[in-house]
Amino acid sequence: MAAAPDLGSGAERRGGSSPFTRTLKPESKIRVFLCPFFSNFKLMLVNFKIIFIYFFSLLIFLEIRSQTQQPYILVLGVAQDGGYPHLGCEKNCCNMAWKNDSLKRSVVSLALIDPATKKWWLFEATPDMKEQVNYFKTLTKGEYDYLPAGIFLTHAHIGHYTGLMQLGREVMNAKEVLVYVLPKMKLFLETNGPWSQLVSLKNISLKNLNTDSVLKLNSQLSVETFTVPHRDKFSETAGFKIMTTAKKYPFIPDIDKWQKWNKSIVKEVESVDLAFVDATFNEISELKNRKAKEVPHPFVSETMQLFTTSDPKTKAKLFFIHFNHTNPLMWDKSAKEKVEKAGFNLAKQGAKL
Repeated sequence: MAAAPDLGSGAERRGGSSPFTRTLKPESKIRVFLCPFFSNFKLMLVNFKIIFIYFFSLLIFLEIRSQTQQPYILVLGVAQDGGYPHLGCEKNCCNMAWKNDSLKRSVVSLALIDPATKKWWLFEATPDMKEQVNYFKTLTKGEYDYLPAGIFLTHAHIGHYTGLMQLGREVMNAKEVLVYVLPKMKLFLETNGPWSQLVSLKNISLKNLNTDSVLKLNSQLSVETFTVPHRDKFSETAGFKIMTTAKKYPFIPDIDKWQKWNKSIVKEVESVDLAFVDATFNEISELKNRKAKEVPHPFVSETMQLFTTSDPKTKAKLFFIHFNHTNPLMWDKSAKEKVEKAGFNLAKQGAKL
């Protein structure tokens, strides 16, 4: 029986070679060799993009978190000691506020807040302290202790310390709330009732401050204490420079006249980030039934004059506060616009700075 003819493979019949015997061209060999590398490289690029997006998002998150953890100031009150409207005032300046609660303003007070430690400090214990502590709770959505970690007092005029009564046994019966004061103010509270009872019952714990000294509250916060001239009948008058790791905020709600101070207010403002300064009266024309020498304060117009040659950046650091009820900057739109157009600021109740 004759043997079957060898027809060969189909590839051979078509004139080609077997895939198992075919010899690859050099460029094909390179492609075959590099193919796994390119596949891995593409995978690496995808992974790199994912890692980059992750770390970029993390950086953004940390930056936002850092910003939200920065200490800041809340303005809890902007009015002079009697608040706004003023008891006994039935003139146009107060009538509008008697009729409209939204126009009412509390006595001058600031809150220093440290989100990192969840602590806060109060500057001035005003007659409106009850409302202001609750206002603080509202503004911060109850994220902090109800009472502050400490209270700083400037002096013994009624708008700046009489809120301490709210800490007594008749109201909160608080336990050793820290109250920071200069020596004469400390003696005044210790030796005059009813304040002395707050001390003896340990509702408050008085902490002595020294002039031109710095008190460190924590790693991020400190307060420098200095004195200013201001009818010091019962105590000296303090000013405070609140200092965070990022900003400095001088707080001078009361002073007789800038010229009586042993420092230059212009230079002080130039060296800080934001300054709260006495704006009790706008002009002398407000004092119709009082002598200016009986209640000396720098008029806002005088303070602005001192900064005439200052650059816009310096002027913008100035925040007027402690407005008397007669001061049109409390209630007159055109008066407010005049000051703001000149480059200065008016402290606003509820503002975060």
